[in-house]
Amino acid sequence: MSATVYRNGRVFTADPDPTRAWADAFAVDGSEIVAVGDDTHVREAVPDPAAVVDLAGRLVLPGFTDAHTHVLMMGAALGQVALTAAAGIDDIQRLLAAARRDAPETTVLRGRGWLFDAVPGGRPTRHMIDAVVPDVPVYLDANDYHSCWVNTAALAELGITRETPDPLGGSIGHDEDGEPDGMLYETAAQQYAWAHRDATTTDGERDAAVDRVIGAYLAAGVTGVVDMAFDELGLAAFERAQARYGGELPIRVAAHWFVANTGDEAANIGQLARAAELASAPSTPWLRVVGIKLVLDGVIDACTAAMGSPYADGSDAEPIWSLEQLAPVVTAADARGLQIAMHAIGDRASDIALDAIEHAVRANGDRPRRHRIEHLEYAAPGTAERMARLGVTASMQPVHADPAIFANWAEMLGDERVERAFSWPEYEDAGALLAFSTDAPTAPYDPLANMYVASTRASALDPSVPAVHPQYAVPLDRAIGHATRDAAASVGDGAWRGRIAPGFAADLVILDSDPFAAGADALLTARVVETIVAGRSRWSAVERQR
Repeated sequence: MSATVYRNGRVFTADPDPTRAWADAFAVDGSEIVAVGDDTHVREAVPDPAAVVDLAGRLVLPGFTDAHTHVLMMGAALGQVALTAAAGIDDIQRLLAAARRDAPETTVLRGRGWLFDAVPGGRPTRHMIDAVVPDVPVYLDANDYHSCWVNTAALAELGITRETPDPLGGSIGHDEDGEPDGMLYETAAQQYAWAHRDATTTDGERDAAVDRVIGAYLAAGVTGVVDMAFDELGLAAFERAQARYGGELPIRVAAHWFVANTGDEAANIGQLARAAELASAPSTPWLRVVGIKLVLDGVIDACTAAMGSPYADGSDAEPIWSLEQLAPVVTAADARGLQIAMHAIGDRASDIALDAIEHAVRANGDRPRRHRIEHLEYAAPGTAERMARLGVTASMQPVHADPAIFANWAEMLGDERVERAFSWPEYEDAGALLAFSTDAPTAPYDPLANMYVASTRASALDPSVPAVHPQYAVPLDRAIGHATRDAAASVGDGAWRGRIAPGFAADLVILDSDPFAAGADALLTARVVETIVAGRSRWSAVERQR
């Protein structure tokens, strides 16, 4: 027989039946798992294996699926100036100055990950960057990737002046004299800074970003991803990668096509044609478009998320999509069988999303559908139950609740809403499908750190920071299930991957320590020994050490 038997391990299968959640051994034949159980059962099922691997008691998990990420953006971010750890403006300026010294020939400097509470008064200005890098354009994406902070040279490169109008769903920051202050919020970041980035990035640079992100994910134990802002550039980059890798990819990529609000109903619905064409085209388990992505609001940290009540400062952000604009698009996409994923961080936005889905259900009748709402950082009571009734997936990111970055989030709301932040158990209790992810590069992509925050509500970024809302932590076995089994199910793959079970894809990760036995802290020090995708070793610590 050609199968390989893996024995003497601690195998967490992520089977929803607790009596089958653990095993000692399993066997893989080709790309599939063919047997799971104790050593005796697997030996009887595979009496003459081609090879036997002794796991030496190591923990084996299903491969993680990052159910909400931005793969090309993450690959690019891995090559940019990292600013998340900067505690204040002095740190940010020091990092930028050092990056400029290290790259004297560069014509542009890009950074990512800065936090609003690291900037005086939470109000970044172009002059703060000009003080250390005045000679080349500087583009700094915020940690949430919903705003971009630039210097004077970048404003000039983009052609932004005091007369430049705000785009629909976004704004250009201005100082007290009416001049652009260097901040581009929401769609202003997309239509100016990111559009310029895309136009000036070469295919070679995008190919390098793809290889970086694949390597990083495999080293972290991630075997599948769901991209949440795919476009022609991303599609072409991953099609080139698939060709480079011989018709496959080392990880599985499912993607949602980004649809922007143009303000015109016909134009908005017109964007669905390309997504529908790609979703209906022949695909592989490696690269496919499954639906569309709509961004309904911004983020709480910048007071741009659409809330039912004003922020602590009295401001109140409008949604990027009103219900009147959204409902026709959602209904048309639902009719075409596209999965709809909607970014909704504030409670007003999630209400609009669910209203639009209900409109589509009434218009299109009973049909298979599994739509999603992304983030749900603050949702009103009853939202989870409503989602469960509609069969809507709650796609949430534990790392966004890390206590080390929570203070600014809480300060922006400043009332009792803070006590219901990131309430994951509500969705479990209601019976909604709950899929965990990271939203990289807005947060660290490491799934083990994600599981630490999920199971403790403590900080993976700074373990000295006390846990916040520990009542919303979920046990480790459930957290891992949401990040493997349920994350795969969130894009319709729950019948063939995401668990260690006979007939399922052999997508597996082997760790050097067992946080189930050693405690949650071990998630911060555990390392991946091997990542297996479709039965093939795609990353090995042993190979890396040779």
